[in-house]
Amino acid sequence: MESPSVLACQRPSFEMPEGVSYLDAAAWSPLPRAVRAVGEAGILAKSRPWDHSRATFPRHTERARGLAASLIGASADDMAIVGSVSHAMATVAHNLKPARGGRILRVADEFPSVCLPFDRLADRHGLTVEIVERPEDGDWTSALLAAIARPGAPPLAIATLTPAHWTDGTLINLDRIAPTVRAAGAVLVIDATQAAAAMPIDVARWQPDFLAFPTYKWTLGPYGLAFLYAAPHRQDGVPLEENSGNRPPVQGARRYDRGELHDPVALPMAAEGLALIAEWGTEPISRYLGRLTQRLAQGCGELGLIAPPQERRMPHILGLRRPNGLPENLIPRLAERRVFASERGGGLRLSPHVWANEGDIDACLAALAALL
Repeated sequence: MESPSVLACQRPSFEMPEGVSYLDAAAWSPLPRAVRAVGEAGILAKSRPWDHSRATFPRHTERARGLAASLIGASADDMAIVGSVSHAMATVAHNLKPARGGRILRVADEFPSVCLPFDRLADRHGLTVEIVERPEDGDWTSALLAAIARPGAPPLAIATLTPAHWTDGTLINLDRIAPTVRAAGAVLVIDATQAAAAMPIDVARWQPDFLAFPTYKWTLGPYGLAFLYAAPHRQDGVPLEENSGNRPPVQGARRYDRGELHDPVALPMAAEGLALIAEWGTEPISRYLGRLTQRLAQGCGELGLIAPPQERRMPHILGLRRPNGLPENLIPRLAERRVFASERGGGLRLSPHVWANEGDIDACLAALAALL
């Protein structure tokens, strides 16, 4: 049997100088050189429209749509192009009509775009919002399964979930949870912001009703663009924005497309970033990042920082805590040493991508040793 491919560091694909340890992909990623180049070509097309026919723009749109679909095992007809994940989630909530008396399930400290439209939906339809608190042992999966099966609870109407908690990468195992949600007859909505392109995703395995992800993080694309997957039985809804491009006879998830769709800058950039991800492969990316975060976890453990157990975290995001809290101004002080990370939920979040190498890990550990 052929051995799985091993991904090499892709730093030459980025404009990242030596001496910069950028471990903040979960916030947003730098653009690869190739993505920047197609974006600049798109700017030129808008700057000199007499030299560039608009008739060429839709092919970039459909290339991006197709690549986004391939990333999650869907078809192009299942994908809508929207402005953001919050746009996607508002579209989803706009098209759900749950029976009164049910409940919406989510985890604590969830990102606002996965909360606000569904809170409004709950108010409108008389639903209860149940928030699963962070478990002391970090086992979100067991906590969610227990909440779904809790005796005497209102019927589960909607579960808005993510493959990992965005603040620290702790695992939410949808391979175990998704079948339970479906068995309860509930709608499954997935925010894959912190998963798409960094780990394999297959909508045939999870069978969500809806799934969304943006392009400015792990897929190495521009800001202000996202994709919404709608399962075939969820494609006859009403878009938030009515425009000539998403009205009948348009069918499939294109019914949810945003207005001003054929952006000559953002769509080619998104397509180029997705093409790079397809070239490298999500499984090799996940394995590569897992090796880096494991080294970080070991080194940070020696400095008194506590990471979740390896089996309860995603391979590409490492959340670290300290019993007495992080030092004041840790993030700007790390930046002074050219190490870039985020503080989320009171913890240090480290999230390398394919540009990171062993030198970046060494630089991060050295900076933390000096500052802690």
